[in-house]
Formats: sequence, structure tokens, C-alpha cells
Amino acid sequence: MQRLDLKQLLSQKLSPQQIQFIKLLQIPTAELETRIKEEMEVNPALEEDEPDDAEELDRDDDDSDDSDDPDSSLDNDENTLDEDFDDRSSNDSEMADEMPEPEIQPKDEGPADTEANADNTDLDLSDYLNDDEIAGYKMQGDGPGEEEERDTPLADTSGSLLDSLLDQLHFASLDERQEAIGQQLIGSIDGDGYIRRDLSAIANDLAFSQNLEVTVPEIEAVLRVVQQFDPPGIAARDLPECLLLQLERRPQDENTVNAERILTDTFEEFSKKHYPRIQQKLDLEDDELKEAINVILKLNPKPGGSGPSGLGKTQYLMPDFILTNDNGIFNLTLNARNAPELRVSPAYTEMFRTYDKAAKKDTKMKEAVTFVKQKLDSAKWFIDAIRQRQNTLLRTMNAIVELQRDFFAEGDEGKLKPMILKDIAQRIGMDISTVSRVANSKSIQTEFGIYPLKYFFSEGIATDSGEDASSREVKSILKDLIGTESKERPLSDDKLEKMLNARGYNIARRTVAKYREQLNIPVARLRKEL
Repeated sequence: MQRLDLKQLLSQKLSPQQIQFIKLLQIPTAELETRIKEEMEVNPALEEDEPDDAEELDRDDDDSDDSDDPDSSLDNDENTLDEDFDDRSSNDSEMADEMPEPEIQPKDEGPADTEANADNTDLDLSDYLNDDEIAGYKMQGDGPGEEEERDTPLADTSGSLLDSLLDQLHFASLDERQEAIGQQLIGSIDGDGYIRRDLSAIANDLAFSQNLEVTVPEIEAVLRVVQQFDPPGIAARDLPECLLLQLERRPQDENTVNAERILTDTFEEFSKKHYPRIQQKLDLEDDELKEAINVILKLNPKPGGSGPSGLGKTQYLMPDFILTNDNGIFNLTLNARNAPELRVSPAYTEMFRTYDKAAKKDTKMKEAVTFVKQKLDSAKWFIDAIRQRQNTLLRTMNAIVELQRDFFAEGDEGKLKPMILKDIAQRIGMDISTVSRVANSKSIQTEFGIYPLKYFFSEGIATDSGEDASSREVKSILKDLIGTESKERPLSDDKLEKMLNARGYNIARRTVAKYREQLNIPVARLRKEL
């Protein structure tokens, strides 16, 4: 028998404003400008605030005269958001901080678009007829904008390696058929400068894309021509071929000949540094082997990165925070270089005023005003989400600077303290997921260089004194021990463990191996040198 029951359930659900805030929070500064431009394209009520200097001066001079003009405050960029909107957004932000990591389905449209079917018969425009303009999100903590120069490196605008190779191809003595093959080969070169596709697959590409029937020997002949282009070693199919192409351009002395023999006959032994086997196979003396190895080590294993701009676009790390030290006083600012100031278009407020004064309000006019209302809500929520993002970033980074003050004062890795996401979350009163979003893909510019925020989070290692040392500190000591070891007899992980234990760090051998791998340091056998 079926029964009808009523149950009351309490569940948490993210609002569109919270989802928008979460998305913006995890975006780094380098991508923020793109996200803002995307929002401005879909929302005509949102515009960039770029007043002329003359207009600003005139506005300052006429402030007293325009005090009675209801339209005068439309050009004021320092007014705050409507009080009802502030209360609504603050409540949303508090809920977002208390929530665990949610699973969110991306949605491109603005948060106010969910109100598309608003009541057209009775529109309340009191909130939108307010003369106070929606302020931008710039704050006192923002760093200088585009008008001030920074030490951020600029991307090289010269031609890429791909363009350089195509130019060299045009100067080669090739017919039309061979030049088409050469263009296909150059287009198949990856970022490291290698052609890792089979030549038969390249032949198929030519047949399907250009209706050009070629054989593998024909491709090999053109490939040999391309391999003579600069930089040396380009268009190789594997590492031994890349190194051998570079050796071909060196003076053919005894050391170069021995280096070619090592790469041709004993490359596997060379990659594993089994030097006694190489000497036995090639009948080389210690000095001959050492000189030949030195020649190989000076070659470039990735010729694709040696061109003017490489094969890809050069990318530079843009810091999200800028920290300066003024005689022991830290000044933390947000990098606002890629964040243009936004405002709600005053023209939309004028639309509401026109509608409110209109004697006849037909259906089409009401539909237009409803659409404008939706876009205006979306613009206000987006500006507030940006402002919440800036506030959250500053609060989180201030807490990190406070906990790691010794490091930021001296730049010594040994001064880093153990710190996890929970420590910062408790200090600023936010959820761990919020701190995780801030720390992800963010970086800070200091007097000692640019550091990702994840760099400052590390676990603690127990010491004999009873205190916890940061794993960063242990890694720094481990790196120094390996850097000063004898290259003829490198230290094993067991010896490194004993040396760290002697210094008071209670660490196991497997932890030493884990830290060594995280530092991209090979095992002792591969660190051995002649």
C-alpha cells in the first residue's frame, strides 16, 4: 500500500553568487583580465572605468555645485554598493567560507540570468533609481596599475623557431615537391625540437592533406636537409641522433670521434653511467673517456628551446602579490596590473529613470526594463565577487606573511616554519577549501624572487630538541649535502639519512629518497662523475 509522507530536510546549496565567487577566487592574476573581458562581452551593463584627467578635474571643481543634481553622482567612482546588496553579498561570502569543497558544474551565464522570467507587470525599480553609482572593486591594497612600470619581463616579440626554420627552408636548393615535404617535416617538430612521428605517418599526412604521394626514402632525404638547419640537432628522431647531429658540426678531433663512438655503440651504458663497460667495449683510457664525456655533456639535448622564441609562445610568471620590506615593515599589495577597474554603466540607470517617468508603459518597454534589470544585477554581483576575491586574497596572504615573517625578512629557506592549509584557515576564519583555492596557481614577488604560494606550505619534521622543522629546511640541507659531496663517490640515501640524523633531524631513509626525488636529484650511481 502506498503512503504519502512529509519530511523536512535541511540541505546546503550554493547560490549563483557563491559559484561565481569560487570561480574567480581560483583564477590567477594572469587570467583575470581575460575573465573580465569575457564578462564585459556578455553583459553590456558592465564597462571599464577610464575617465579622462580633464573630466576628473572638472568633476572635482563642480562637486559643490552639483550636490543638488540627481545625476551628479553617476560619475563618482568612490561610492559604495547599495546597502541591501552589501548585506546580501556578505551573507553569501560567509556561507561560502563555511562550506566544504563543492562539486560545481561550470556555467557561463551570469548569476542573474536565472531570473529571466521576472514579473513584468509590477517592476520595483527603487533600488535601481538610486543616484549612487556602483563603485568599482579597486581597493587601497591594490598595487600600481599599468601606468606604473614594473620589473616584470616582457615576452620576446621576435620570430619563433618555426618561422626561422621555414625561412631556412626557402633558401635551400629544393624543388616544389621537396619543399612541400620540408614544410610538413617542420610542422611535425615538437616543442623540444624532435620529430617523433614515424616517417610513414608523415607520408600519409601529405597524401591526405596535399594529395602528394611520396615515399619514405624521399622524406628521409629532405629530413637530412632540414637536420642541417640551425639550431644544431633540430629535427632529430631521438636523443642519440640529436647529439650526433651536433657532433657532426664540431671539429673532428680525437675527443669528438670518441664521443661519436660512445653514442653510437654504447649509448645505453652511457645513459646509466656504466663507465667501466664503456672503457671495456671501446678500449679507452681514463683520460680519453673523461674528455669524450665532457664533450657530450656540453651538447644541447633540447634544441627546440634554443631558438629566438622556441616553437611555442614564451610565458612569464606574473605575481599575484607584491611584498616590499621597508626597514622591517612589510607592505603587501595586490598586483592589479591585469585587473581594469569596472563600473555599472550610468546609461542603464538613466533607462530606469526614463521608464519610471514614462506615462505609458507598454509590454515591450517592461520586457526591456526586465532585461536591463537582469544585466544590472549580474554586473553588480560580478563587481562584488571581484571585490570579495581581492579581500580574501589579501587576508590569506597577510596571514602567510605573518607566519613566515622570518623567511620574508632574510630569504633563508632554513627560516621557513611548518605550515599547512589548516593553520591559515584557522587564523583568517575561513574554510580550508577557500585557502586551497587562494594558494593554487598564485605567486608572490619578494626581494628574493617570485615564489608560488604552495612553496610556503610544508609538513613538520620532528627534531631532537622537540620542535618541528619545516620539510623545506630539511630539503635545503639535503641539497647542500649532495652539492658538496665527492662526485667520484656520491652519498647514498643511507649515508644521507645518517648525516641528517646526526644533525638532529629524525628522518627515515625512505623520506630522504622522497625528498631527493622531489628535488629532481638522481640516485647516487647517476650522480657519479669521472
